[in-house]
Amino acid sequence: MVQRVFKLFRPSKLASLALFLLACMFFTLGTWQEERALEKAALEQQHQSASALSLETALAQGDRFSSIDVNGHYDTQRHILLDNQIWRGRAGVYVFTTFNTDGGTVILVNRGWLPLAPDRKTMPEIPTPQHDIVLKGMLNTLPVPGRILGSADQLVPDQWPQLVTYLNMQDISGSLGVPIENWVIQLSNSEPHGFDGREWKHVFLSSSRHKGYAFQWFALVAACFVMWIFLGFRKPSGNSKLACPVSN
Repeated sequence: MVQRVFKLFRPSKLASLALFLLACMFFTLGTWQEERALEKAALEQQHQSASALSLETALAQGDRFSSIDVNGHYDTQRHILLDNQIWRGRAGVYVFTTFNTDGGTVILVNRGWLPLAPDRKTMPEIPTPQHDIVLKGMLNTLPVPGRILGSADQLVPDQWPQLVTYLNMQDISGSLGVPIENWVIQLSNSEPHGFDGREWKHVFLSSSRHKGYAFQWFALVAACFVMWIFLGFRKPSGNSKLACPVSN
């Protein structure tokens, strides 16, 4: 005669607490990724529905991603070089030059990427048209660094171009001595007075990528529950009566 032993569901308190805390953490991360997905979906929709506007109208309405055609001229001497920018595996800078419109607006233009010398002291040559032009580009917000360590670089008014680790518009405006719009024009890839790396991305990660990350975190929540069930079943002790005879 064979005895069939039944397992009891008696989860360990310590294991239950640990798995509960892990599940809460995974759920929080999944929820955060879902929120990021919604934000990116809204940006993607805004990018798709953006239209061509005058610079003054786009600034007044705060229409990010609007296509801009504006008359004016560059400041040919004072350039700001945003450091730590990678393009096709090479380290360099993004070149920001102020643009003075015929209507009196001053705004930064991201003209693209240039390599930086290994000694980080020799600044690149920045050819800039000296005559009036029609500038074409896309209105966007200022680039936001992933992490800010320390204060912004202090710009020297009589030393150009200057290297910075991130853009501080108040400091830039003070160094240039003119009020500057808190926006940037990303120069169109078709413009001849720009540089490399002008394949502008409106979002760093797509909404679908964030949704995929959210699914992975929620799957880990489910895995915690399954593991809790699996670890909760134990064999009864030797004097337990939870066994039944099975005849052959």
